[in-house]
Amino acid sequence: MREHIDTFLVSVGKERGLSANTVAAYRNDLEQFATFLGSAYRLGSWADLSPAELGDFIAYLRQRQYAETTVARKLAAVKSFCQFLKEQGILAINPADRLPSPKVGRFTPRAITPEEVTALITAASSDPSPEGLRDRAMLVTLYATGMRVSELTALDVKDVDLERGLVRVNRNPERPRWVPLNPEAIATLQEYLQTGRPLLVQRPDEPALFLNHRGSRLTRQGFWLILKQYADQAGVPEVTPHTLRHSFALHALSQGCELRELQRILGHVSPATTLVYQQLLQQAATSPDGHLSTGSASTYTEAVSQGVTVVPHE
Repeated sequence: MREHIDTFLVSVGKERGLSANTVAAYRNDLEQFATFLGSAYRLGSWADLSPAELGDFIAYLRQRQYAETTVARKLAAVKSFCQFLKEQGILAINPADRLPSPKVGRFTPRAITPEEVTALITAASSDPSPEGLRDRAMLVTLYATGMRVSELTALDVKDVDLERGLVRVNRNPERPRWVPLNPEAIATLQEYLQTGRPLLVQRPDEPALFLNHRGSRLTRQGFWLILKQYADQAGVPEVTPHTLRHSFALHALSQGCELRELQRILGHVSPATTLVYQQLLQQAATSPDGHLSTGSASTYTEAVSQGVTVVPHE
């Protein structure tokens, strides 16, 4: 049964251009599903799969107190896999077709204000060590580009073009996107590359841009710990790498960035995903009489940082 999972992951990865992290998440979800079927039902073939087993798998996840968002994600992976099995002729019908998706709360991006972003970067700027130069460059680059933390830590030195002020994001190797860097990001990256990275690197052929104390690529988990440290120092609570991504998107829109260009920079496949930011910004800036107020971008993002709920516009 596991060989069908492998075949599906290769297929879906190529067709949808999924990142390695997304494919890994699919694998974890489907292998958990296969393990459940093997232990609970002794199921020996995918052809024997029925809606009953799928319903029991959802109940099993809830008994283990998984969040509804996690249950929904795992179910989405199973549904896609079942459709693949049907297309391959292994299943006569897709047993997941009529299975209702778990209800999850509305996605509400949380941002921090430009002043809080400055406080984070200032906290990192107080450390002149190679690690401090790296940390400042990472924070500034993350906020300046809105990239995902997995994209940030995956950057190689060759992906940065400081002369043109661009960075290449390789989430999808077949369709990389070039994202502009602002002057502050260019300056901090240049300082890190000239002064910080040479003292961290241990192998001349190391491709990674951001290195840990062992001279190898810094991981996502490593950056999470770094961000938490500076957030505590700056007194900015509940900050995650994705908070900086949301903040970049909202601040860029408030300063006049076109929605389509923001979609390209963020790497969103669907414009509906990017539209959420515009709706949130509009709601935060709307006065009680229903008209957009004339407050500053800072005023808008301060309201957004309080966790305003998005009400989609029809």
